[in-house]
Amino acid sequence: MARHGLAHAYGHVSTRIDDRSFLVTPAMPLGCVEPDEPGVIVRLEGDLPPGALPEVRIHREIYRNRREIGGICRVQPPAIMALSALRETPRALHGLGTYFAPAPPLWEGVALVRDDAQAVAVAEKMGKAAAIVLSGNGAVVAGETIEEAAALTYFLEDAARLELAILPARAAGIEPRQYSPQQVSARAIKAGALIERMWQFLCYGDPEWQQQN
Repeated sequence: MARHGLAHAYGHVSTRIDDRSFLVTPAMPLGCVEPDEPGVIVRLEGDLPPGALPEVRIHREIYRNRREIGGICRVQPPAIMALSALRETPRALHGLGTYFAPAPPLWEGVALVRDDAQAVAVAEKMGKAAAIVLSGNGAVVAGETIEEAAALTYFLEDAARLELAILPARAAGIEPRQYSPQQVSARAIKAGALIERMWQFLCYGDPEWQQQN
């Protein structure tokens, strides 16, 4: 996340352990986490443990409500941040945008989500979507695995970059083509090792990747 500009000093990533707990990155910049740095185990019930950032409550609520989710990325990609300032989220204008069709929901609150009530509300607003954009505060992306969540995070930022690139055309009255529901269904696939190849792209060169390969 850090090396690809999807997170800076702030951000956290988690993966489900079982039906009762998940593992989240420590309270430090993601780019500074060493391969042997222990994460923080958070239970789905009870208070957050020492070392868990307050916003980890968002992860907890998503895991509680969506048993299919196995990984979550909380990030601050620059294009998503810029687009949210326009009160917009990326639409299905190209292949990678179809995974969020018709567009991810926008959380209008500008304060950091650091209490249980707000975390519950964000998870409810997100519903079954793959991502939710937090106005001026980045995004939360969820997938069936941590690999999928990471890949979708890159997809989301790529879709936002496209939206920003076509703003001059929109200002001139030229509206982009949006994928139809049928086109979305045909394109938003996971076959052909699509997630695995993006995971390899994201991880290549990381110390952990080198150790495993």
